[in-house]
Order: sequence, then structure tokens, then C-alpha cells
Amino acid sequence: MGTASLQEIQALEEVLHRPDVRRCRETMEMWLAEDFTEIGASGNLYDRAAIIELLGKEPETDHTGLRAANYALKTICNEAVLLTYETERTTPDGSKMRVARSSIWTHNGLRWQMLFHQGTVRS
Repeated sequence: MGTASLQEIQALEEVLHRPDVRRCRETMEMWLAEDFTEIGASGNLYDRAAIIELLGKEPETDHTGLRAANYALKTICNEAVLLTYETERTTPDGSKMRVARSSIWTHNGLRWQMLFHQGTVRS
């Protein structure tokens, strides 16, 4: 197995931005590694079960206002990569919320899965 390309991992990450994917338990169980953890933009730490539960309850929102840019990929080893990027979303009150994001993706022999994700709110 060779190292992943930026385009491949970016495409996987962007699939997880879609509300229909995020709310589907079976899909999230497939794409999140068993030992997945997340540090949310709130600073809270979540495990895989908690994230899947929270995403399943996420309201249907219009994510067309979510813009992602400045993707970069760093190889950790042949089976792991670090993806970093920034997002900007218009909140219901019209303000902009900017978040710096990072994800570690690992290859389990069959497919890439997200092992870790962090979102940090930027001013």
C-alpha cells in the first residue's frame, strides 16, 4: 500500500462534511477507526461512540455555507497521514465562524479511516 494523495484524503474528509453521511450510524462506524477520538472546537474530548451518537442527532442544516480551504497533507508513515485545513461557516446570526482543523487518517489494510480529529476556533 502506498502513501495516500492529498486529493484522496481531502475527498474522504469532505464526504464527512455532508449531513446525510454524518447522521448515518453505519457509515460513520465504517469511516471512524475503533479507537477514534476528537477534540471538538468546544475543547471537549469525545470518543467514537459519543461522536457517532452526537452526529446521529445533528439537525438537518444547510452545509452549503461551509467553505474549506488551505488543505495540506503530511505523511506520518505509509499507513498514516495528517490532514490540516481551515473552514469558515456563516452562523444563523450572520457572523463568520472560522475553524482550523486537523485529522489523522490511518489505513487498516482495507480502507482509510479517521483516527483523530480536532477543530480549533480561530478569531
